[in-house]
Amino acid sequence: MRPFTFHDLTDLFRAFADRMIAERDMLAELDGEIGDADHGAAMAVGFDAAARALFDASPENQTLSQGFGLAARSLLNAVGATTGPLYASALLRAGPVFGNLSEAPFDQLPRMVIAMSEGIEARGHGKPGDKTMVDAWAPAAHAARKGIDAGQDTCAILLACARAASEGAESTRAMMAAKGRAARLGPRSIGHLDPGAVSAASLLDVLADWAGRAVERRD
Repeated sequence: MRPFTFHDLTDLFRAFADRMIAERDMLAELDGEIGDADHGAAMAVGFDAAARALFDASPENQTLSQGFGLAARSLLNAVGATTGPLYASALLRAGPVFGNLSEAPFDQLPRMVIAMSEGIEARGHGKPGDKTMVDAWAPAAHAARKGIDAGQDTCAILLACARAASEGAESTRAMMAAKGRAARLGPRSIGHLDPGAVSAASLLDVLADWAGRAVERRD
Protein backbone atom coordinates (compact mmCIF):
# COMPACT_ATOMS: atom_id res chain seq x y z
CA MET A 1 0.00 0.00 0.00
CA ARG A 2 1.08 3.60 -0.57
CA PRO A 3 3.13 5.34 2.14
CA PHE A 4 1.91 8.15 4.37
CA THR A 5 4.05 11.22 3.70
CA PHE A 6 4.54 14.70 5.13
CA HIS A 7 2.58 16.01 2.15
CA ASP A 8 -0.23 13.64 3.14
CA LEU A 9 -0.12 14.95 6.70
CA THR A 10 -0.45 18.50 5.42
CA ASP A 11 -3.33 17.53 3.12
CA LEU A 12 -5.09 15.66 5.92
CA PHE A 13 -4.91 18.63 8.27
CA ARG A 14 -6.26 20.92 5.57
CA ALA A 15 -9.21 18.52 5.29
CA PHE A 16 -9.63 18.56 9.09
CA ALA A 17 -9.59 22.36 9.10
CA ASP A 18 -12.03 22.69 6.21
CA ARG A 19 -14.56 20.46 8.00
CA MET A 20 -14.20 22.30 11.29
CA ILE A 21 -14.64 25.64 9.53
CA ALA A 22 -17.75 24.33 7.76
CA GLU A 23 -19.20 23.04 11.05
CA ARG A 24 -18.16 26.01 13.17
CA ASP A 25 -21.65 27.46 13.60
CA MET A 26 -23.28 24.08 14.21
CA LEU A 27 -20.74 23.22 16.91
CA ALA A 28 -21.16 26.65 18.48
CA GLU A 29 -24.90 26.11 18.64
CA LEU A 30 -24.48 22.72 20.29
CA ASP A 31 -22.00 24.14 22.77
CA GLY A 32 -24.30 27.05 23.50
CA GLU A 33 -26.91 24.62 24.79
CA ILE A 34 -24.70 23.23 27.56
CA GLY A 35 -21.49 25.27 27.52
CA ASP A 36 -20.08 28.64 26.54
CA ALA A 37 -20.57 28.36 22.76
CA ASP A 38 -16.86 28.59 21.92
CA HIS A 39 -16.18 25.03 20.75
CA GLY A 40 -16.89 25.70 17.09
CA ALA A 41 -14.50 28.63 16.99
CA ALA A 42 -11.85 26.71 18.92
CA MET A 43 -11.90 23.76 16.53
CA ALA A 44 -11.99 25.90 13.40
CA VAL A 45 -9.24 28.29 14.50
CA GLY A 46 -7.07 25.56 16.02
CA PHE A 47 -7.07 23.15 13.11
CA ASP A 48 -6.72 25.96 10.59
CA ALA A 49 -3.62 27.15 12.44
CA ALA A 50 -2.19 23.63 12.43
CA ALA A 51 -2.92 23.19 8.72
CA ARG A 52 -1.30 26.52 7.85
CA ALA A 53 1.81 25.72 9.88
CA LEU A 54 2.25 22.38 8.12
CA PHE A 55 1.73 23.99 4.72
CA ASP A 56 4.39 26.60 5.49
CA ALA A 57 6.91 24.00 6.70
CA SER A 58 9.66 22.57 4.50
CA PRO A 59 8.75 18.88 4.12
CA GLU A 60 12.25 17.86 3.05
CA ASN A 61 13.53 18.89 6.47
CA GLN A 62 10.70 17.43 8.56
CA THR A 63 9.87 13.98 9.86
CA LEU A 64 6.26 12.98 10.40
CA SER A 65 6.78 13.06 14.15
CA GLN A 66 8.08 16.62 13.86
CA GLY A 67 5.06 17.46 11.74
CA PHE A 68 2.69 16.28 14.44
CA GLY A 69 4.67 18.29 16.97
CA LEU A 70 4.41 21.39 14.80
CA ALA A 71 0.67 20.87 14.41
CA ALA A 72 0.28 20.40 18.17
CA ARG A 73 2.19 23.58 19.02
CA SER A 74 0.37 25.62 16.40
CA LEU A 75 -3.03 24.42 17.57
CA LEU A 76 -2.19 25.08 21.21
CA ASN A 77 -0.87 28.57 20.46
CA ALA A 78 -4.08 29.40 18.60
CA VAL A 79 -6.55 27.92 21.06
CA GLY A 80 -6.57 27.98 24.83
CA ALA A 81 -9.40 26.74 27.00
CA THR A 82 -9.89 22.98 27.09
CA THR A 83 -9.79 22.08 23.42
CA GLY A 84 -6.25 23.26 22.73
CA PRO A 85 -4.42 21.23 25.39
CA LEU A 86 -6.49 18.11 24.71
CA TYR A 87 -5.82 18.03 20.98
CA ALA A 88 -2.21 19.13 21.42
CA SER A 89 -1.75 16.13 23.72
CA ALA A 90 -3.46 13.90 21.18
CA LEU A 91 -1.16 15.03 18.37
CA LEU A 92 1.98 14.76 20.49
CA ARG A 93 0.99 11.19 21.35
CA ALA A 94 0.35 10.43 17.66
CA GLY A 95 3.75 11.61 16.43
CA PRO A 96 5.83 8.69 17.77
CA VAL A 97 3.54 6.25 15.95
CA PHE A 98 5.31 7.32 12.76
CA GLY A 99 8.79 7.64 14.24
CA ASN A 100 11.59 9.72 12.78
CA LEU A 101 10.51 9.05 9.21
CA SER A 102 9.54 11.38 6.40
CA GLU A 103 7.15 8.71 5.16
CA ALA A 104 5.68 5.72 6.95
CA PRO A 105 3.44 2.74 6.17
CA PHE A 106 -0.12 3.84 5.45
CA ASP A 107 -1.39 1.15 7.80
CA GLN A 108 -0.13 3.18 10.76
CA LEU A 109 -3.16 5.46 10.50
CA PRO A 110 -5.41 3.28 12.71
CA ARG A 111 -2.65 3.31 15.33
CA MET A 112 -2.71 7.10 15.09
CA VAL A 113 -6.38 6.98 16.12
CA ILE A 114 -5.50 4.84 19.13
CA ALA A 115 -2.65 7.16 20.14
CA MET A 116 -4.79 10.28 19.84
CA SER A 117 -7.50 8.72 21.96
CA GLU A 118 -4.97 7.76 24.61
CA GLY A 119 -3.50 11.26 24.60
CA ILE A 120 -6.90 12.87 25.11
CA GLU A 121 -7.86 10.48 27.90
CA ALA A 122 -4.52 10.95 29.67
CA ARG A 123 -4.65 14.75 29.49
CA GLY A 124 -8.31 15.19 30.37
CA HIS A 125 -8.63 12.27 32.79
CA GLY A 126 -11.92 11.50 31.07
CA LYS A 127 -13.61 8.19 30.53
CA PRO A 128 -16.49 6.92 28.42
CA GLY A 129 -19.80 8.00 29.86
CA ASP A 130 -18.62 11.43 31.04
CA LYS A 131 -20.30 13.15 28.06
CA THR A 132 -17.08 14.42 26.48
CA MET A 133 -15.09 13.88 23.29
CA VAL A 134 -13.82 10.66 24.87
CA ASP A 135 -17.23 9.18 24.12
CA ALA A 136 -16.33 9.40 20.43
CA TRP A 137 -12.58 8.79 20.59
CA ALA A 138 -12.68 5.73 22.86
CA PRO A 139 -15.09 3.73 20.64
CA ALA A 140 -13.02 4.71 17.61
CA ALA A 141 -9.84 3.47 19.28
CA HIS A 142 -11.60 0.23 20.21
CA ALA A 143 -12.65 -0.23 16.59
CA ALA A 144 -9.08 0.43 15.47
CA ARG A 145 -7.66 -2.18 17.84
CA LYS A 146 -10.28 -4.69 16.77
CA GLY A 147 -9.58 -4.10 13.09
CA ILE A 148 -5.81 -4.32 13.53
CA ASP A 149 -6.12 -7.58 15.45
CA ALA A 150 -8.34 -8.98 12.70
CA GLY A 151 -5.89 -7.95 10.00
CA GLN A 152 -8.43 -5.76 8.23
CA ASP A 153 -7.65 -3.31 5.46
CA THR A 154 -6.63 0.15 6.67
CA CYS A 155 -9.49 1.97 4.97
CA ALA A 156 -12.01 -0.54 6.33
CA ILE A 157 -10.64 -0.01 9.83
CA LEU A 158 -10.90 3.76 9.53
CA LEU A 159 -14.48 3.51 8.29
CA ALA A 160 -15.28 1.38 11.34
CA CYS A 161 -13.59 3.99 13.54
CA ALA A 162 -15.73 6.73 12.01
CA ARG A 163 -18.93 4.74 12.51
CA ALA A 164 -18.03 3.96 16.11
CA ALA A 165 -17.25 7.62 16.80
CA SER A 166 -20.54 8.74 15.26
CA GLU A 167 -22.48 6.28 17.38
CA GLY A 168 -20.51 7.35 20.43
CA ALA A 169 -21.25 11.01 19.80
CA GLU A 170 -24.95 10.30 19.43
CA SER A 171 -24.92 8.33 22.69
CA THR A 172 -23.95 11.48 24.60
CA ARG A 173 -27.49 12.79 24.16
CA ALA A 174 -28.68 10.41 26.89
CA MET A 175 -25.79 11.15 29.26
CA MET A 176 -25.49 13.54 32.18
CA ALA A 177 -22.32 15.60 31.92
CA ALA A 178 -19.60 14.80 34.44
CA LYS A 179 -16.90 17.16 33.16
CA GLY A 180 -16.52 20.82 32.31
CA ARG A 181 -19.04 23.62 32.29
CA ALA A 182 -21.82 21.26 31.22
CA ALA A 183 -21.45 19.32 34.49
CA ARG A 184 -22.89 22.32 36.34
CA LEU A 185 -26.21 21.67 34.65
CA GLY A 186 -26.52 18.22 36.21
CA PRO A 187 -29.62 16.41 34.89
CA ARG A 188 -30.41 19.36 32.61
CA SER A 189 -27.46 18.35 30.41
CA ILE A 190 -29.36 15.19 29.44
CA GLY A 191 -30.99 15.46 26.04
CA HIS A 192 -28.16 17.47 24.46
CA LEU A 193 -25.29 16.23 22.32
CA ASP A 194 -21.77 16.89 23.55
CA PRO A 195 -20.11 19.23 21.02
CA GLY A 196 -16.66 17.78 21.67
CA ALA A 197 -17.87 14.30 20.81
CA VAL A 198 -19.63 15.59 17.70
CA SER A 199 -16.49 17.38 16.45
CA ALA A 200 -14.39 14.30 17.21
CA ALA A 201 -16.74 12.17 15.14
CA SER A 202 -16.40 14.68 12.31
CA LEU A 203 -12.60 14.48 12.43
CA LEU A 204 -12.73 10.70 12.26
CA ASP A 205 -15.16 10.87 9.36
CA VAL A 206 -12.73 13.19 7.57
CA LEU A 207 -9.87 10.77 8.24
CA ALA A 208 -11.77 7.80 6.80
CA ASP A 209 -12.87 9.77 3.74
CA TRP A 210 -9.40 11.22 3.17
CA ALA A 211 -7.74 7.80 3.44
CA GLY A 212 -10.15 6.25 0.95
CA ARG A 213 -9.55 9.02 -1.58
CA ALA A 214 -5.79 8.90 -1.02
CA VAL A 215 -5.66 5.19 -1.79
CA GLU A 216 -7.80 5.65 -4.90
CA ARG A 217 -5.49 8.40 -6.16
CA ARG A 218 -2.41 6.23 -5.77
CA ASP A 219 -4.08 3.12 -7.23
